[in-house]
Amino acid sequence: MIHRLLRLIPPGTIAVGAGLGLLGLASYVHLAVAGHSLTEADYNSLSVLWSIVFTLGIGVFMPIEQEVARVVAARHSQGLPPGPVLARGVAVAAAVLTVLVLAITAGRHLIADKLFDGDGTMVTVLVGALAAMAVAYATRGVLSGLQLFPWYGTQLGIDGGLRIAMVALLGLTGVTSPVWYGVVFVAAPLVSVLLTLPPVLRAIGAGPPVAWATLLRGLGLLTASSLLSQVVVNIGVINVKLLAPSDTAAAGALLSALVLVRIPLFVFGSLQASLLPGLATTATTGDQAGFHSLLRRALGIVTALGLTGALGAVLVGPWLVRTLFDAPGVLDHGDFAWLAAATLAYLWAMVLGQALLALDRHRAQALAWTVGVAALVAVTLIPAPVTLRVELAYAVGSVIVAATMAVLLRGGLRRPITPTRPLTDAVTPAVSGGIR
Repeated sequence: MIHRLLRLIPPGTIAVGAGLGLLGLASYVHLAVAGHSLTEADYNSLSVLWSIVFTLGIGVFMPIEQEVARVVAARHSQGLPPGPVLARGVAVAAAVLTVLVLAITAGRHLIADKLFDGDGTMVTVLVGALAAMAVAYATRGVLSGLQLFPWYGTQLGIDGGLRIAMVALLGLTGVTSPVWYGVVFVAAPLVSVLLTLPPVLRAIGAGPPVAWATLLRGLGLLTASSLLSQVVVNIGVINVKLLAPSDTAAAGALLSALVLVRIPLFVFGSLQASLLPGLATTATTGDQAGFHSLLRRALGIVTALGLTGALGAVLVGPWLVRTLFDAPGVLDHGDFAWLAAATLAYLWAMVLGQALLALDRHRAQALAWTVGVAALVAVTLIPAPVTLRVELAYAVGSVIVAATMAVLLRGGLRRPITPTRPLTDAVTPAVSGGIR
């Protein structure tokens, strides 16, 4: 039975899953120690920082990892080295980071006042955390594209292990400032990249430069999709802070609940790292049967994950957030039911989105997330208690996204999958002085 289950998952899932499991555990330790060490107001600020970091960081830098992984995987199958792809990916990540830093700096005082109770240092931590994520995601794209999944998992594991160690030290030494709990987001990813850089450097190579168009052709739409997807899953905590600024308990309690119900998302992350290269490879070679089989297996796995997680969250969620995170008892079993249902739909959307991406249908993916966010905004504005509004918005938005993707993907799969244009056609010639 175990061997049959192992054959159902794409190669590399277990290696990445081990590292991601430790990184996921770090999230719970991080919030648990912070919840028992900080006041409600400070934990609220940390929760908002957490939500912004992952909304912006994953939203804008995960697409760079995915595009680097996609192009590296395709080039690798043709015997081309990944160095030129990494160089372009780093340049794009640096440009995006610069735009974010300038925007955050310009709105520093407003962000501090509205989201961090006037603490400008938390804004500085936000900038540092985004910089760390930019570096991490660019290198992970190469590791994923080359299918160096043990190293990919190692980077995640080091990140998670360092977060646990640093947060434990903060708790044991009695640190009660949310700033230091935020600094963990900066230090741990940077160290994990440094310690897993050797395989990236060894594999770089000095092949012909990759055309900017190859990497950027779908990156804008992919970034829009990624950012909108993070809005769907993370904006609830920020909305609670903005809609009910005097409620010092709600945002922290909601983040604690979301971290619990989104355990299946941590598991899916291990599948996602190998799912996209797998789907992209079958799409590139025109293997329609392989593409459909991999997609069905992925949907089956996330459905099982979502239902299992939902059962546990609804039954013991309210008790767990009080026990683990010292969160106030403002959420009941019904709240967890809405959040769990939303997470299941979100998992479907993530898998279907990977399928659209592998088929080079970036526009369709972006359209689905845009429709979902529009539904989320509409639900958030209805007259109802704030917490219920953000829960319903998460659920409705996720369902709309998944349904839209299913319709768009079904229409596309009625036509045979044809091999995509070889990437060698899109490679620019080498020029004097390096990459053009």
